[in-house]
Amino acid sequence: MLMKIPFSPPYIDEDVEKEVLDALRSGWITTGPKVKALEQEVVTYCNAEAALAVNSATSGMMLALHWFGITHGDEVIIPAYTYVATALAVLHIGAKPIIVDVEGDFNISVQKIKEAITEKTKAIIPVDFAGWPCKYDDINELINEPEVKNKFLPKGENQKKLGRILIVSDAAHSIGATYKNRRTGTLTDITVFSFHAVKNITTAEGGMICLNLPTAFDNKAIYATLRLWSLNGQTKDAFSKTQAGGWKYDIVYPGFKINLSDIAAAIGLAQIKKYNSHLLVERKRVFDFYTNEFEKYNWALLPPYNVIHSSSSYHLYPLRIKNISEHQRDSIIEKLAVNGVSVNVHFIPLPMLTVFKEMKYNIHHFPMAYTNYATEISLPIYPQLTNLQCAYIVKQIVNAVAEL
Repeated sequence: MLMKIPFSPPYIDEDVEKEVLDALRSGWITTGPKVKALEQEVVTYCNAEAALAVNSATSGMMLALHWFGITHGDEVIIPAYTYVATALAVLHIGAKPIIVDVEGDFNISVQKIKEAITEKTKAIIPVDFAGWPCKYDDINELINEPEVKNKFLPKGENQKKLGRILIVSDAAHSIGATYKNRRTGTLTDITVFSFHAVKNITTAEGGMICLNLPTAFDNKAIYATLRLWSLNGQTKDAFSKTQAGGWKYDIVYPGFKINLSDIAAAIGLAQIKKYNSHLLVERKRVFDFYTNEFEKYNWALLPPYNVIHSSSSYHLYPLRIKNISEHQRDSIIEKLAVNGVSVNVHFIPLPMLTVFKEMKYNIHHFPMAYTNYATEISLPIYPQLTNLQCAYIVKQIVNAVAEL
């Protein structure tokens, strides 16, 4: 019997509906108490020093890099295997993205980072692909090596105070993942989560900046600064201005307009309250189902999942099929579509996109990124997916591979 299985529908239940309705009925729908509550939930969940809600992860990365004083003439190292937002955040503040290859787990190669560091390098943005954390101990060790620190040429107060390259984790996929028994959100100087519609926790559109800079910095004071910058540099947010006698404000910085609304935050607020007890558990169930089935086949290369003291957030299930071409992969996807299974590919490597080809990047210089891409199929993985549907998906993939 033909099933129709979507790739990634949002998780909307009665609790989400009640939380959103509560926001609507409160008379306050833009940045206000729901946003503040979501920020606090993330701080508690991740054990972060502070967390600022913004309208997207892209905006969050831009704001973090801008705070560190990164601008024209500076370089930021990023992986070839990521969504374009990672690179655009760098480009939009005027800096140059330095793209490096990845490893077999899809994540950035620490060796390639080392080779790419120059006196212009001001930040590195590792990406936790599919929800699997990068090798943060190795990255943090690298940036503190004497020869690397000696290359760092600080500009401005924040760069001088840090005295080394800034690490901003693009954790768009990885809320709830752990690395050596620590949750993402506290593994680097700054972490940025995405709450886009397809993410594990969603606000439809949105993101969160988690601050964990070293003790030389006051993370709560930085939160206050970034919050002000995210609201046009205005000394009072709209909620404060509506209070009796609170109309007067000033603009003390040429800021941005990248705040999150209470309506959007309400969706995420309902979801994060049941994230560990339900949503993450159910994603793991689907992930484990696929793993238990596909490990029977020698053509299946399974995503990383089984390392002591580390775990995925199970955001994607990136199945790779050994020894196939990009064209054969595309044929498999077409067969799955005919049989009602919607899948995806994550991601087209940056050097294959026109913007970066025009910047003289060539995919031939990123062999692992291309191999991962050419053989990868992202399978549906979300709490609403039943084991019966998972079994159907596995069967259709096995049949499609067999036809090759």
